[in-house]
Amino acid sequence: MGIKTVILAAGQGTRMRSSKPKVLHKVAERALLHHVYDTSTELENNSIIIIYGHGGDLVKNELKTLNAEWVEQKEQLGTGHAVQQAENFINDEDKVLILYGDVPLLKKTTIDKLLENVSQKSIGLLTVNLDDPTGYGRIVRNNDGKVLKIVEEKDTNQEEKLILEGNTGIIATPGDLLKQWLSKLENGNAQKEFYLTDIIEMAVKDGVEVKTNQPDTQDEVLGVNDRTQLAHLERVYQLEQAEKLMVHGIALRDPRRIDVRGKFSELGKDIEIDVNVIFEGINKIGSNVKIGANCILKDAQIGNGVEILANCIIDNAIVGEQSRIGPFARLRPLAELASEVHIGNFVEIKKATVAKGSKINHLSYIGDAEIGSKVNIGAGAITCNYDGVNKFKTVIEDGAFIGSDSQLIAPVTIGKGATIGAGSTITKDSPENQLTLSRAKQISVEGWKRPVKK
Repeated sequence: MGIKTVILAAGQGTRMRSSKPKVLHKVAERALLHHVYDTSTELENNSIIIIYGHGGDLVKNELKTLNAEWVEQKEQLGTGHAVQQAENFINDEDKVLILYGDVPLLKKTTIDKLLENVSQKSIGLLTVNLDDPTGYGRIVRNNDGKVLKIVEEKDTNQEEKLILEGNTGIIATPGDLLKQWLSKLENGNAQKEFYLTDIIEMAVKDGVEVKTNQPDTQDEVLGVNDRTQLAHLERVYQLEQAEKLMVHGIALRDPRRIDVRGKFSELGKDIEIDVNVIFEGINKIGSNVKIGANCILKDAQIGNGVEILANCIIDNAIVGEQSRIGPFARLRPLAELASEVHIGNFVEIKKATVAKGSKINHLSYIGDAEIGSKVNIGAGAITCNYDGVNKFKTVIEDGAFIGSDSQLIAPVTIGKGATIGAGSTITKDSPENQLTLSRAKQISVEGWKRPVKK
């Protein structure tokens, strides 16, 4: 018996006040629908069917890498009608799981418990107790506590409005029974829609028990209907990630001020993270690493003992062990630093390798370059790597000293142990162990006066 997960993702989300389909709005830089899909893929022997509608082509194009059957709901006639679109993909022996593309934080453990309730004599229904169930369908039970039916909010009477147990809409059922009930759905309700929830009453009439379970927290089953709810779930998700990091042994200065918008391929021990740090993509961080406030790391590899000072951006770059970065440094893609490298204030490195023990401490740009070991690059030095059409490489060999405010016009090589005098513009290769400089003659003009405003 396999699992067929049907994800309902056809809603427009008018309260989002956006031209973007609701399921494409993001938590932790991943679409809501992508979160639901990722959780579904954790289930064994599972096939996924996505029912899409509003903004369908946009949804499919943005999430085209998802391994799922995409089925269009051309008319939005309710949740029951949406599930009907998936009937051709459902076998009688399947366990069918109904999820929603705007409920991103549902846990696999909760789904597992729900699926355990499915047999030819029972179906699973996920419910939630709420202090204010406004907007939720109510779970109506008999005196023995057995579920009788679900009444949608707009169809409730005064007594039913007082029920605090709400319907999440998340259901698990045998495929053959689901198809029987779907064929009997009617739209005689206030909204003139085909409600999936009506199958609960049908199950009861057929002698099929409705077994319920609840999530560990309400946030797990909250959907997104507006920007406020989206922001709430973002913070819930981020606090969950922070707690996972702390369980792993990571020291967070403030767990409520960190954003994890990707994953970690590796995390060492004794990592310290200050406030407002953002992680994107897949990051690898060694042991004894300190990351200062307001840093952004994306697809970065950070070696052991590295210190990253405040306000740095490290994007698809490698930082060797015992190096120090920042503050206000930017490592762009394909920057690769060896061990014990210092990259300081307002330094930008792009597509460059920097060997062991070199220092670039102030206000410099190093692009398309190969920097040897024990090189010292002064403040304001730049590699001029781009002529407006093509890019060229600068090579600075071991032990070279580049004076402040120098421009190295690529392609050019600075030899081992060479010194470049401050303020030089270097257009030719510089010999090893020699001083090379290029400066205009300094003159002073006698009798010169500053202009006076007329």
